Amino acid sequence: MPTLHDPLPLASGQVLPNRIMKSALSEGLATDANAPDERLVRLYSRWSEGGYGLIVTGNVMVDRRHCGEPGNVAMEDERDLPVLTRWAKAAKDGGAKVWVQLNHPGRQANPIVTRNRAVGPSAIAVGIPGIPAPRELTEDEILDIIRRFGTAARVAEAAGFDGVQIHGAHGYLVSQFLSPLSNQRTDAWGGDAVRRRQFVVEVARSIRASVSAGFGVGIKLNSADFQRGGFTEDESRDVIAELSAEGLDLIEISGGSYESPAMMGRPQQKSASTKAREAYFLDYAEQARQAAGAVPIAVTGGFRSHSAMSEAVSTATCDIVGLGRPAAVFPTAASDLLGARTDVLRPPAISLNLPQQLAGNRGLKAFDGALDLQWHTDQLHLLGAGKDPDPARSPWRTAATMLRHHGVDAFRSKRGSSSGAAADNDKTATKFRRERAVGRYFANPTVRALSAIGIRTTLATEIETIGRKTGQPRRVPVSVLFEKDAAWVICQHGTRSGWGSNLSANPEIRVRQGDRWRTGTATFLPDDDVDARARTFAPTPLLAPFMPRAFAALGTAPVTVRIVFDGK
Repeated sequence: MPTLHDPLPLASGQVLPNRIMKSALSEGLATDANAPDERLVRLYSRWSEGGYGLIVTGNVMVDRRHCGEPGNVAMEDERDLPVLTRWAKAAKDGGAKVWVQLNHPGRQANPIVTRNRAVGPSAIAVGIPGIPAPRELTEDEILDIIRRFGTAARVAEAAGFDGVQIHGAHGYLVSQFLSPLSNQRTDAWGGDAVRRRQFVVEVARSIRASVSAGFGVGIKLNSADFQRGGFTEDESRDVIAELSAEGLDLIEISGGSYESPAMMGRPQQKSASTKAREAYFLDYAEQARQAAGAVPIAVTGGFRSHSAMSEAVSTATCDIVGLGRPAAVFPTAASDLLGARTDVLRPPAISLNLPQQLAGNRGLKAFDGALDLQWHTDQLHLLGAGKDPDPARSPWRTAATMLRHHGVDAFRSKRGSSSGAAADNDKTATKFRRERAVGRYFANPTVRALSAIGIRTTLATEIETIGRKTGQPRRVPVSVLFEKDAAWVICQHGTRSGWGSNLSANPEIRVRQGDRWRTGTATFLPDDDVDARARTFAPTPLLAPFMPRAFAALGTAPVTVRIVFDGK
């Protein structure tokens, strides 16, 4: 009967010293050039002392042109090999095996740090406000991404890491290919479940062909994406069965996406079995084990007590227990549990604890989930700064930071959602209708009249978007701050506005600059400081303090939009 203390041998020949894994957490601690720095070295030095059998890093991108979050590390070549080597050594000094989680965000690329248009299996937008529809990948681009996974694994091995984990969960590119909701191709990469899983199979083959036989290769895979018509448990078992024949060492079970975040333990009511056994995905893990054959199964999410972890391993429900968020608060969680210094990990429950009548609101529930993620990221940044975690940090403090960056859009669900009708009764909706009327019946005609007599100004120019319903060009007056090859615009009502919704569906845009029209691609930047951006629109420094008030008076949920011109 296996125990948490027992070593775990893998197919590659590696032996994990025990059965507790530090699961991947996206750290956001890379430099502007997507390289690790001393903050990551310090963070992983703390985890190396934590007694884990396996440590998996957070999101490492295989293409720096497409990043999931600000601060992602990218591994495209050996340009950062010295600091990657320091990072690997710091993480391994305590005796754990250390794997790099490799990822491509696909349509979930973060617009703040991804200047190129996001890509995906199909041109279908993710259900997150402000994120535009991706461009469909070509055959050559798909093959290039597959090669990039292999290249990144080769770099990781050269740096001294022990293995890699393919991120095949949480709505990123691999899981986008697997889901019929995001993959509606009819070629070799989509059309049925067999072809939809071909991408992840080829990624696994590319990695295994690029590294030595003793290098570990694993995958983090969704049990399901918990969306109607999406990736199902039956399909997940078929993927596991096929991948098990590709020389994998470990399969970690997760679930959901940022549209339906099961990995946060928030998608639905927990079953009695889940409450008793703590982990979210143990019921499915029993089925996954049958499909996986001899490949070990890891389960992450929900484990808190030594007794629940021990039972999961001793009953062979899973082979290794993953700790994610608790490791951000208790860096030495594994050694504390294995050394009997604690019987249960008690990280704080991060929530605004809203009244019951508000708790069911979709936008507020989504914000609560994002708040949990950001609060734990704050803990990683403390560790990276050489400090201790702060379990007493107020969630409201984190919420204030999020609202400062995202505005009230942090609470807003997608345009057209069921909560929209109720929102139309509040003051914000009333202001939105009033300002829309001002634009339609006063501002737009005024700008067109000025244009007709040859008057041009950057504070009263026009943009042209493609109507999401009609497919026809739509022109509206806006304030634009031009640069040589780009421009800034503030969308005063965010994706709630007509042109904001148009850009969410199709980011192509035309902007009139003087007497000519310029074509480009627009990207929403919800984390940009709108007040600071508004000041840069002032025609003179004396007016700068008044610009944020002017934009606030005309808007409800302003979001910065970056336009990059294509030279046409």
